[in-house]
Amino acid sequence: MNTEFMLDGELAALPHFVTSLAIGLLIGLERERSPGSRAGLRTFALVALFGTLAAMLSEKANMPWLLLGGLLIVGFMTIAAYFRAKDDTVDPGTTTVAAILICYGLGAAVWYGNDTLAIMLAIITTALLYFKTELHGITQKLSRRDLISVLQFAVLTFIILPILPDKNYGFYEAINPYQIWLMVVLISGVSLAGYVALQLIGQRHSAVLGLFGGLVSSTATTLVYARRSVESQNFIPLAVVVILIANLTVLIRLAIISAVASPSILPQLLPVLGSGFLLGSGVAAYWWYQLNQQNELPVPEIKNPTEIRTAAAFGLIYGAVLFFAAWLSDIAGSSGLYAVALVSGLTDVDAITLSSLRLYELGKLEATETVTAISLGILSNIGFKLGLIFFIGNSLLAKQCISGMFATAGGIGLALVLF
Repeated sequence: MNTEFMLDGELAALPHFVTSLAIGLLIGLERERSPGSRAGLRTFALVALFGTLAAMLSEKANMPWLLLGGLLIVGFMTIAAYFRAKDDTVDPGTTTVAAILICYGLGAAVWYGNDTLAIMLAIITTALLYFKTELHGITQKLSRRDLISVLQFAVLTFIILPILPDKNYGFYEAINPYQIWLMVVLISGVSLAGYVALQLIGQRHSAVLGLFGGLVSSTATTLVYARRSVESQNFIPLAVVVILIANLTVLIRLAIISAVASPSILPQLLPVLGSGFLLGSGVAAYWWYQLNQQNELPVPEIKNPTEIRTAAAFGLIYGAVLFFAAWLSDIAGSSGLYAVALVSGLTDVDAITLSSLRLYELGKLEATETVTAISLGILSNIGFKLGLIFFIGNSLLAKQCISGMFATAGGIGLALVLF
């Protein structure tokens, strides 16, 4: 009876080792195909098993140093294997050494019950190893300015945000420095994603530039391509598609922002945004279908969205809109809020969207008022960009863009009436 019980206890640990073996084989499979690697399928499988075994012995013997000692042994043995290599043309193996150490750590993590996390990390590790060429290609395309953008976003998020007080100040307690800067981080993050993607795709995907241009700044994208349409009639069909897609992307952008800032508003807001998107997409799809040939499009020169000055300017605008929206909605009711939405939406729909969501979360606005204010901001922004196209762009471009923009505006207006 005792023997059977002990056997069951020993076999209970077997799934951990099976998982570690699978992790080692997964990472080792990728390393096996690398000509310069001195560790392959068997080595990685054994290292993962060793990590689980060392963790088990360390726990059962109550000797934590066994786990650390195993890590040091694996590291020294791997480095020694590459140190003995005399061929200078062979890969020095830094990546493989790091992968082996990670494999050992994942094996240990499996023993401590973190199987799912270990498997996820193993897949990520394998992907990083496999897509070496693609990752190097990305680094080649990102300029010094792009890397600075990433660092500036890190400053906005991890240095400035944590030191701001999370307290409400001023009249109506509408001004909260932490919440305001959190919205700055949110907008900068969405914009940065589009900005980096815009640099990576270059001129290869023509109208897809509209998608990323809309994430960064639909107004800037509209302005750039409206100006370009004056230079050449052949450019107009592509410019129409890019501008319409950029303006449709604004609705996706606002849906994402709303989902993060105030998820409870989505049942009321999504039908409005979705209606505008569906009708606008129909017209954009028509013009895309009419596009018979793809010409090279320039990447628009859009200002880095994460510069401290740009972020601070948005923060000030957002704070001002938030205050005036709270003030005017208090003294003039919903009509005062709607007036702010129409004015602020001319140049920046993000500010009125976030300020309305903030007031809704504070209980100062009803859901209907919030959705109406956001919708008015979008409609005002569409009107402003349409004016840009008429005054700056080619007249033919304006005539073709008006159908798509009116369709989007009509969908939003129809949804407001129906819902």
